[in-house]
Amino acid sequence: MQFRRGMDCSSVRRAMMGWMAILLMMPLAHAQMRTRQMDYINQYTNMAVDQMRRYKIPASITLAQGLLESGAGTSRLARVGNNHFGIKCGSSWKGPYMLVNDDAPNEHFRVYSSAEQSYEDHSLFLCKNSRYARLFTLKITDYKGWAHGLKAAGYATNPNYAYNLIQLIENFNLSQIDQRALSGGSYKSFKKSGEKFSSFKHKLYSCNKTLYVFANEGDTFKSLSKEFGISKKHLQEYNEVGKDYEPQKGEVVFLGKKQKKADKSLKGVWHKVKPGESMHSISQHYAIRMKTLYKTNFKSADYVPQVGDLLLVR
Repeated sequence: MQFRRGMDCSSVRRAMMGWMAILLMMPLAHAQMRTRQMDYINQYTNMAVDQMRRYKIPASITLAQGLLESGAGTSRLARVGNNHFGIKCGSSWKGPYMLVNDDAPNEHFRVYSSAEQSYEDHSLFLCKNSRYARLFTLKITDYKGWAHGLKAAGYATNPNYAYNLIQLIENFNLSQIDQRALSGGSYKSFKKSGEKFSSFKHKLYSCNKTLYVFANEGDTFKSLSKEFGISKKHLQEYNEVGKDYEPQKGEVVFLGKKQKKADKSLKGVWHKVKPGESMHSISQHYAIRMKTLYKTNFKSADYVPQVGDLLLVR
């Protein structure tokens, strides 16, 4: 922030307050975007997995492209035209279209009757276009190869397109959807072979690149194990609890290993211990492993945090 010579104190205060307001709003905007992205993933995972099963396109890639191209479903193209993948008309398209400013003014983009039609056309667009043929020789779990292959084949002009896709996949652990779909289970479990991918009761959230849910009344690690296709033992290990412990209503339950470090945005941030907090609850809050929390703060295993203690979370 620059100050002009001759600015009085009130002007300086107003300028500083303006900048502070912007800085305070940035984390809120980030949180709102992550919420929209998670809502999008919850809403369209079924479609992406259905496309994966029928066309051999990784669900993680389909979801990441949908997130990126549609702004998590908020773009005008997605809202008005049900076009989630930014596909332009081309000479073969005979259906309706809408004009959108993209690489050039008033470019023609395909319009669909539903999101389902958009997801289907995206798969057909990749399958029938010879320039994407090499992608189908890759392993279906090779999301990085698919991301770089899409960019190399000219799907988008953004030079960072592949890296943007990879970042989305890794931020939300979307590759785990591919793995579980292939193994017959998933975060939205297959009930029987040949049946459609079914939705689940719990809404998925993400913290520090780790997926989690909030426990409902009556949930047990056994019931959550059946719902998400993750062993009870692994769920207990991920959440660092004993074999006899059961989740309480409203408690966070992680569906994968917590990270060794807190999110990068929290670098250098100290956590001030509040009444009722423990090393376990703090590690759950930041999605970091308790071992890391003890080690980062040079604490022994018998350390019990006291109200007002400061703990470094990264």
